[in-house]
Amino acid sequence: MRAARSLFPLMSIQLAVTAGCTVAPKGPDARDAAAPASLPVATRSEVYAPHAIAATSHPLATQIALDVMRQGGSAVDAAIAANAALGLMEPTGCGIGGDLFAIVWDPKTNTLHGYNGSGRSASTITLEGMRSRIAALTPSGDPAAPLAIPAQGPLPVTVPGCVDGWFALHERFGKLSMRDILAPAIGYAQDGHPVAPEIAAGWKRNVEVFAKWPSVSTQFTVDGSGRTPAAGELWKNPQLAHTLTRIASEGRDAFYTGDIPQVIERFLASQGGVLTAADFAAHRGEWVQPVSAHYRGYDVWELPPNGQGIAALQILQTLEGLDLRAMGWGSADYVHAFVEAKKLAFEDRARLYADPAFVATPVAQLLSDDYAIRQLARINMTRAALTVEPTAPPTGADTIYLTTADASGMMVSLIQSNYRGMGSGMVPTRVNSDGSLASGQDATLGFMLQNRGEQFALIEGHPNAIAPRKRPFHTIIPAFITKDGEPWMSFGVMGGAMQPQGHAQIVINLIDFGMTLQQAGDAPRIHHDGSTEPAGMVKPMTDGGILNLEPGFPEATLAELTLRGHSIKPARTPVFGGYQAIRRLPSGVYEGASESRKDGHAAGF
Repeated sequence: MRAARSLFPLMSIQLAVTAGCTVAPKGPDARDAAAPASLPVATRSEVYAPHAIAATSHPLATQIALDVMRQGGSAVDAAIAANAALGLMEPTGCGIGGDLFAIVWDPKTNTLHGYNGSGRSASTITLEGMRSRIAALTPSGDPAAPLAIPAQGPLPVTVPGCVDGWFALHERFGKLSMRDILAPAIGYAQDGHPVAPEIAAGWKRNVEVFAKWPSVSTQFTVDGSGRTPAAGELWKNPQLAHTLTRIASEGRDAFYTGDIPQVIERFLASQGGVLTAADFAAHRGEWVQPVSAHYRGYDVWELPPNGQGIAALQILQTLEGLDLRAMGWGSADYVHAFVEAKKLAFEDRARLYADPAFVATPVAQLLSDDYAIRQLARINMTRAALTVEPTAPPTGADTIYLTTADASGMMVSLIQSNYRGMGSGMVPTRVNSDGSLASGQDATLGFMLQNRGEQFALIEGHPNAIAPRKRPFHTIIPAFITKDGEPWMSFGVMGGAMQPQGHAQIVINLIDFGMTLQQAGDAPRIHHDGSTEPAGMVKPMTDGGILNLEPGFPEATLAELTLRGHSIKPARTPVFGGYQAIRRLPSGVYEGASESRKDGHAAGF
């Protein structure tokens, strides 16, 4: 673990800092009114438990995790069981058609283990091949049409890594059999479960988007009627129950080398896709070493690229040079500094984060103290940056997040996703001998394939440019915090580009502003959109982007931020993510918190 930074003392906002990082003067105007807000009030109490605890985005999934641990299962067993249940209960956020990442604290060795379960592109796809396929979809006579991999359809589909991830985690840390672990999800899929309110709303929005794709209505609406289930309505998915039963009895190979990938290949080919059963057979996730940044006495851990976790660490590294506590939560100074640090980190994210098998991201250099000093010096505290000029590289939605902890001290931080919305719209369906899609109860496999390939770049030479058997830039990131070498907290905030922003805000809320575990998640969030993105043609930010602030920030703060050049607009869709957390207290008692913006639930025993 890195030593605490000594060359970079805290700077008070009342003092001028390094060149370019000037401070707004105070006076009898709107700047005085932009004082810090009082700390937000938590929506509920934290949950405490002496033996085991789980926090997920669905109450039934939380109970499944606890039941597994009561039966003698490990925190990893519980996390897999909850994830399988969420693929059924929250198909708007996850499922076996998507990818998985995890961080596990192993109490036997006092070690953090990271797992990257992201899938790869087809072995036959090339940059020119993808461009040609996209061009074929572009309306004729429109040369100005943006070149980007579409969000839906067969083109953005990559191999799902979730099931392989379950078995990799289970092989190393599991106790119960996979039959026992998957049994609760299979039971609810067969017998039905009542749909939760927030999920019901998201379900309706998603299915409306996927209306043109075959089998979506058949699989994800009530009796194929086109109507999605309402809150409290019983929902069954016998097709998914059958697929999970095969996985439970036959193992990971049922999903990667059996007839399931053959069904998927034939279906995707019928829709114009190129992913094959051989691509499934070649898939393997990998164990990776988590990376950390030392922040005010705590070590914050993320996974290295191809994920975006180090963006959260870069934000924290930059902001550690400012006295955020003196600025105060909700103040214009704090929000401004946070957004500007985010812009800088996301510029690196857009041009440097990619599959490490294809390019070496300079992680250690991006997280160095020297680089943090240079980044802080680029922030102008009086004016929002409209664009971020790339510096020389240093040398040297929609997702679910859950966390579990067991009586042995094992803690799991797991995130899993189909990416945008419910995924690609591609619901694997059996193809008849005449090329038509099968119909009937057993026609589909019960899940949707991810659209993670949408995140590839389409620029020759870009680190994230699409290539055969390559992992795309990835948004889903689990997180963990240790203190003095001991586990302190397992947490995550799901939601696309919100995730590193959310991770950094949770850390700051806890450490700088002294919030409780639930308060830290309930506090109104900052979301900045419009930074340079790593996908498509990598269009650079030129207008400063859009700042979304949840209700709860002082009006004076909004007025001052507008004076500094921020474009503040209400979010058109939910963009502030979903949070779950478990903290281990010095006594050994677990403390849990769950997201008030979702159907989440933390509980223990």
